[in-house]
Amino acid sequence: MKKGDIIELEIEKYAFEGRGIAKVPVGIIRSDLGKEEDPNQNYVVFVDGSYPGDKVKAELKKIKKSFAEAKAVKIISPSNFRIKVRCKYFGECGGCKQQDLDYAQQVKFKQQQVEDIFTKLGGFTDFVIEEIIPSEKVFFYRNKMEFSFSDKRWLTQKEIRSGVDIQKDFALGLHVPEVYDKVLDIDECFLQSELCNRILNFTKEFFKRKKITPYSTKTHSGFLRNLVIKTSHHTNDLMVNLVTLNDDENLMKSYSGELLRQIPEITTIINNINQKKSSIATGDYEKIIFGSGFIFDLIGNYKFRISANSFFQTNTLQAEKLYQTALDFAELNGKEIIYDLYSGAGTISIFVSGKSQEVYAFETVESAVNDAEENKKINNAVNVHFFSADLYKSFLPIVDTNNLPLPDVIILDPPRSGMHANTIDDVIKLKPKKIVYVSCNPATQVRDIKIFGNSGYKLIKIRPVDMFPHTYHIENVALLEAS
Repeated sequence: MKKGDIIELEIEKYAFEGRGIAKVPVGIIRSDLGKEEDPNQNYVVFVDGSYPGDKVKAELKKIKKSFAEAKAVKIISPSNFRIKVRCKYFGECGGCKQQDLDYAQQVKFKQQQVEDIFTKLGGFTDFVIEEIIPSEKVFFYRNKMEFSFSDKRWLTQKEIRSGVDIQKDFALGLHVPEVYDKVLDIDECFLQSELCNRILNFTKEFFKRKKITPYSTKTHSGFLRNLVIKTSHHTNDLMVNLVTLNDDENLMKSYSGELLRQIPEITTIINNINQKKSSIATGDYEKIIFGSGFIFDLIGNYKFRISANSFFQTNTLQAEKLYQTALDFAELNGKEIIYDLYSGAGTISIFVSGKSQEVYAFETVESAVNDAEENKKINNAVNVHFFSADLYKSFLPIVDTNNLPLPDVIILDPPRSGMHANTIDDVIKLKPKKIVYVSCNPATQVRDIKIFGNSGYKLIKIRPVDMFPHTYHIENVALLEAS
């Protein structure tokens, strides 16, 4: 068979990144078998858009020696795990890839996914796998949504079939998967609060009425780039951040005035001006149009200031459970020296500060360190100390220059790509008794933990935490101890 051919498959298992697994004799798909290969041996096909129990017709996308990749194009008979979706954009929007999968089954698959990564990919044995922590909310759980403007609107199949003449040079919504230059225009999303949809629709209609053009990546022209909405779970704070190519004070004054009359619950409005060609929702500078320019929220007993461009865990309720898991794993008695690497705006550092003697936190992004210092003041966390450090080179010179005490516990929370080899070496040289590794990508987490294992650290236990219902993403906390 060749790329583009359609094959009928029965899905048996759930794989990393939410793909179904089917197994067929290798001779069915590959015609280039060598003499040593048995045409009846099992051959794995990873199928996007499928779940265990499905029988599907799938289009082959890639054919490799030991596996193939495909995409389900028709469900012949559905899995018992499938449910009716809530969102009319499901299947074309890239936000909720698993909204048609029963949530209880989602967390079971995610638990199994993490277990498989550690036992099969990592080869780990003799460690404890604790039960996954499901999300308290499965809809309206995000405290931040980032929408994009585009002069190229993606038309849904329903819109194409309708025959209605639709304006194609203005869209405000979410990007379609694998299509970088087109945006799916939406009027509702179930990931954030109901107020979010009202802000989204007002913003769209206001600028269409004013005939203000979206930014074009091709011509580097057009005013509108992004709409970012941030909400607080534990307070009534609500931020609207409009990202534009240029500064237009009169237009922003008109927009904010009408927006506040329509939605008085908004507590601050910000205009980020981004004149770069890169499509990022942060500006070269920002202007506060209304309010303080910040919102505040709580994780546990600690209060955090959130700016337009600062990072904050997007599922507030689950963030507390994630951090509490890390704290429980560390088993602190209040006398330990803690190092927190990739400390961001200081949320974990401050969260564990009440159970620590001193916390020394290291972060690469300078603006995040500034946010962390503000959060330290807000919480009077006098035993927390923040340092700007290049975690792609070495942070040990900072430890030496400031004569910092050696850590008893190091907490790690790196980006999806995992840790740089230099940083791993630094941690090993410091010889902490315990390492608590928080990760949003168990595959890179396992890779790094194997390196620690080669230097005398034993994996004790792990616990997954579901931060993002209806997606295949999963956070995982691991405890390592010096042997």
